[in-house]
Amino acid sequence: MSQIKTKINKLIAFAIFVILIFYFSSSSTTNSTIATKDDKINKSSQFKKQQTNPKFQKKVKATFVTLARNNDLWELLESIQSLEDRFNHKFGYDWVFLNDEPFSEEFIYETTKSISGETKYGVIPFDYWSTPIWIDTDKAEAARQDMKERNIIYGDSLSYRYMCRFESGFFFRHPYLDDYDYYWRVEPSVKFYCDIDYDIFQFMQDNDMEYGFTIALHEYIETIPTLWDTTKEFISKNPKVLAKDNSLDLISDDNGETYNLCHFWSNFEIGKLEFLRSKTYRSYFDYLDKSGGFFYERWGDAPIHTIAAALFLDKEKIHFFDDIGYYHGPFTSCPIKEEIRTKGRCSCNPRDDITFDSYSCMEKYYEFRGLEKPAELEKYQ
Repeated sequence: MSQIKTKINKLIAFAIFVILIFYFSSSSTTNSTIATKDDKINKSSQFKKQQTNPKFQKKVKATFVTLARNNDLWELLESIQSLEDRFNHKFGYDWVFLNDEPFSEEFIYETTKSISGETKYGVIPFDYWSTPIWIDTDKAEAARQDMKERNIIYGDSLSYRYMCRFESGFFFRHPYLDDYDYYWRVEPSVKFYCDIDYDIFQFMQDNDMEYGFTIALHEYIETIPTLWDTTKEFISKNPKVLAKDNSLDLISDDNGETYNLCHFWSNFEIGKLEFLRSKTYRSYFDYLDKSGGFFYERWGDAPIHTIAAALFLDKEKIHFFDDIGYYHGPFTSCPIKEEIRTKGRCSCNPRDDITFDSYSCMEKYYEFRGLEKPAELEKYQ
């Protein structure tokens, strides 16, 4: 009888041991922030890509970064193919994908095979994609309902607010961005219309640029009624954060009393991560975040990035890419200069370009920077 009990005890101990192994191994898999179809194949293929093309021996630590969900795959592949064909097949830069849930094997396979550089797939931490504890959820819900009744775009969406907050203050904190100095944001369903034969990231680094854009628009005032007042409160408490040669006159028509709503459309942006990681920017974001405007209103990342770049950077560190044909529905930035169009084999219609349309802020930008409009403009207006 004692021998039977001993065998039973051993079997129970072994079963517990197996259960513990399974538990910890599954927990490790669940909490992983990277997914890959096959590590050995991935690493081998990327190594071969970089070894066979000397242009891939890049000097700049830079990456594309995309916030996407699994159901964005096919629209995103169009964006990837467009940017790879027009630019990245020559340079082989990496691509970081971020999601609030794990990427599917299909998503990983389809995107990895389409990209010249290394691909990384990260899961967003809960704190980066949730409602902070200091937010009055009843007040926030009432605000969403009010905006819904007023037909304000994305006014009733909580997930859209999570996205705007994440892009404003957290994407650059994800550990997969730690290895890089520059980023280029790319979204699903965008198009690139012109060949880009020079290294954009090298250009940013060589010219000490910290923020680049292609389209500038006016924001909906209904979504950010108190953003500028909150910004002015922050500046009054931290006056030394203002850059000496800032772009205040670009975003305000009355010396800072009010915000003229001009913002760089952030679905396309190329930036230096050091700027977003700086104490100044992070302090500014934290101040905005604690005010609750992401949830009690519907603050977007575009005006926040724009205001920060305009106030905290010297104007020479902001660059308008007039040679990158770009589309994100419903707007198109299409080079008008014939020289650029010919060299880049641009396929967009210059008559679709919105750069100098009334709802664009580029007229203001050209005036502020003292730039000459393209001689071909009259031809296409």
